[in-house]
Amino acid sequence: MHADAVNPPVLVALNDLAAGLFLLSALGMVAARQTLACLRLFITQSFFFAVSALLVGAHPLQWDLIAVGLLNLVTKLFLIPWMLRRTVREEVYARREIVQVLNMPTSLLIAMVLTVIAYFVAVPMLRAAGDTGYAKVNLPIGLAALLLGVYTLAVRRESVPQLIGLLAMENGAFFAGIAIVSGISLIAELAIAFDALMLAFVMGVLTRAIHERIGTTEAGALALLKED
Repeated sequence: MHADAVNPPVLVALNDLAAGLFLLSALGMVAARQTLACLRLFITQSFFFAVSALLVGAHPLQWDLIAVGLLNLVTKLFLIPWMLRRTVREEVYARREIVQVLNMPTSLLIAMVLTVIAYFVAVPMLRAAGDTGYAKVNLPIGLAALLLGVYTLAVRRESVPQLIGLLAMENGAFFAGIAIVSGISLIAELAIAFDALMLAFVMGVLTRAIHERIGTTEAGALALLKED
């Protein structure tokens, strides 16, 4: 039986809506000019990822996915943003623009191309996964978010936006995975959540040290922290 006949149409429709807003949040992170706006968009993206995990896990009931959704609500909507705001000086979030290699129109054009590529790459993967009701939406959008996270990580030169890009890559990978994997090990998700918290803490401390030492938050400036 086709997955659309098994999965309740209301849940499928709500998941489609969450997926669309998830992708818009990923595109918004590429377009964001301020670190604070980028962080808020990451929180928004994480919220819609959690919503999708809860919807996919609701029918048939999968407690692993329910736990993944709830865990992401706690860690990525509250703990990681709180940790970054506590460890990084407020001046970093108040900056006028994020330093990056390419200008914004070029970045948006590349982001659109990456999104289209993700949909083409997803086609053979969907055939292998059985083209289920959730996967046909989550897989291409998750891959697109993953590619957009990689792009954000590559073109930006400041540590906090780079960290957000890395966390967005994780969101994209899990967003695609929850719809094509029958069950996700809660132990694995707990380990990844703990690693993300530690990464946020370490990057926050390093960013604070860079800013206090040389007055910038560029990741390349880490070399200037060496002893004289």
